[in-house]
Amino acid sequence: MKIARIDTIRLDIPFDDGGTGLGMTPSAWNQLDMVLVRIKTDTGLVGWGEAFSYFCAGAVKSMLDDTIIPMLIGKDATDPQAISMLLQQKLVLFGRYGITIFALSGIDIALWDLKAKAAGKPLAELIGGMRRGSVPAYASLVRYGDPKIAARFTAQALAEGYDYIKLHEVTREAIGACNDARGKAELMVDVNCNWPEPEAQDMAAWLGSIGTLWLEEPTFPPEDYAQMGRLSDKVPISAGENLCTAWQFEALIASGGVKYPQPSVTKVGGISEMLKIMKAADAADHAHLMPHSPYFGPGYLATLQIAAALLDEPLFEYLYIWPEAWLYTETPKPVAGRVAIPQGVGLGFEPDPEMIAKYRVG
Repeated sequence: MKIARIDTIRLDIPFDDGGTGLGMTPSAWNQLDMVLVRIKTDTGLVGWGEAFSYFCAGAVKSMLDDTIIPMLIGKDATDPQAISMLLQQKLVLFGRYGITIFALSGIDIALWDLKAKAAGKPLAELIGGMRRGSVPAYASLVRYGDPKIAARFTAQALAEGYDYIKLHEVTREAIGACNDARGKAELMVDVNCNWPEPEAQDMAAWLGSIGTLWLEEPTFPPEDYAQMGRLSDKVPISAGENLCTAWQFEALIASGGVKYPQPSVTKVGGISEMLKIMKAADAADHAHLMPHSPYFGPGYLATLQIAAALLDEPLFEYLYIWPEAWLYTETPKPVAGRVAIPQGVGLGFEPDPEMIAKYRVG
């Protein structure tokens, strides 16, 4: 089974989040930028992947179209891990992380989709087994920057059955308002590297005192594991959405200060790198993987397949927004705080061609 054709497809799907769309991203965030990868083999089989592309879709698509895809036509499609290593070695001069690894992630996910389809099995069966039929989800709220609005959406998520709610607020006032509204739900706080260490020390102590499940990426830079370790005695720390490849995660896990490593399948190098990270986490008693997944394309389905295969049950991150449309007509959404794992072959579902045609860019 050889690679006969690779297409990249850029989609922009508008969404509403109940806020202003400001605070977490370089400019207002109000649409889902997607770069899909479609690989067709000489046998006619088709696999789908997704490369991380929020605010960088043009660059990621260009890396795929101009540099990566020409190297892959005619290559054996049955060994995604071999292709992953080939690409990482060939592209080392152009940077293994960032745009390059985002693009490679899309290729790798599509190849694993193909591999599972060729075997006639869900992807989970190839990467550890279908250990569970559903997984608990957490509502990952955006940053509203307003205590009243943040508390209102916290209460709304609680009423919808979520037992876990993650905030992206950075002030004690806003976090405190949400804490008052969370009821019996567990609370997590992601500040996206916003706090200097002295502020992080103060906030970590307070968050620990109110029973926060984890504090995510409290300080800058996200590769400063020692800095995060100095906070871990006050509140459990999570991190990793901005790391790439298993190399960085092995160092993160070995540091001992991060309880919840958070690899993102569309950023880290795809399924092939995730398998190495899963192995490293399994070997460390202190590490419990919590895959990062604020996505709505193949990355969403791939994360669910990973969640099904992990030894320890993870929480599935569900970005708490309302897209104008869904790429999959049967997208498994949270119901009473749980998400069903797709049981179809490969990733589980095929994209809706009507949605692709409607939201395709260029």
